[in-house]
This record gives sequence, structure tokens and C-alpha cells, in this order.
Amino acid sequence: MDVEDIYDDINVTPMLDLSYVLLIIFIILTTATVQGIKVDLPKASNTPSLSEPKTKAISITQDGSVFLDAYPVSLDQLESLLQQYKAVDPELPVVVKADATVQYQRVVDVLDVLGRVEINQLGLVTQKLVK
Repeated sequence: MDVEDIYDDINVTPMLDLSYVLLIIFIILTTATVQGIKVDLPKASNTPSLSEPKTKAISITQDGSVFLDAYPVSLDQLESLLQQYKAVDPELPVVVKADATVQYQRVVDVLDVLGRVEINQLGLVTQKLVK
């Protein structure tokens, strides 16, 4: 019996099993981290939908922090970035997600920035009222 005859095949089944498990773990971890900023939304009877991919989302958290598409920004940075986006797309749609417990003045400050930038397509995100 020759030594070359003993090792003529490599069993790749264990490697394939391991690669499938790693792929599943990767898929689960990436979908769990792409959920954005968590805010407690106020209730409303009808929820308007602006689901275009170019829609910009502004989130205001419970502590008053402002985020543009999951990136923290100040009000000055928000105005500058929105002006840049509006220069590219004059009909830029924007949605505002504010926590239900945030101070109303913070929402008014963000709406004031949107008015200065002349955003015409504006949506306020709410939750459906469950009866």
C-alpha cells in the first residue's frame, strides 16, 4: 500500500458546515445592528408613509440629541447638510422622528431649521394608535 493512496481525497464537509454557520451568524449580527436610533414614538390614528430611499430621517432622542440618518449632528451641522442635500435634490423629502417625551422646543428648533432650508416635503413619524 502506497502513502499517496491513503490521502487522495480531502473531506470538505466539516469546512462547509462551519462556513454555513459563520454565514448565518454574520447575517443575524448585521441585521440586528442596522435598526437605527431607538425613540419612543408618539401615537396617532394614521401614519403617513414616506418610504423613498432618498428620504432623509431626522431623529430626536429623549435627551434632545439630534441625529441625521443615525449620525449625531448639531443644529448648525443639520442645516448645512440639509442645504447640501437640497442642492442635489430640490424636492428632498424629510421625516422627523421625535421621542414622545422630548421637550417640544427641541422639535420646534429642528422644524425651524427645516423652514430655513425650505424643505417642502416633511413628514412626522408616529405610531398607530392601538384600540
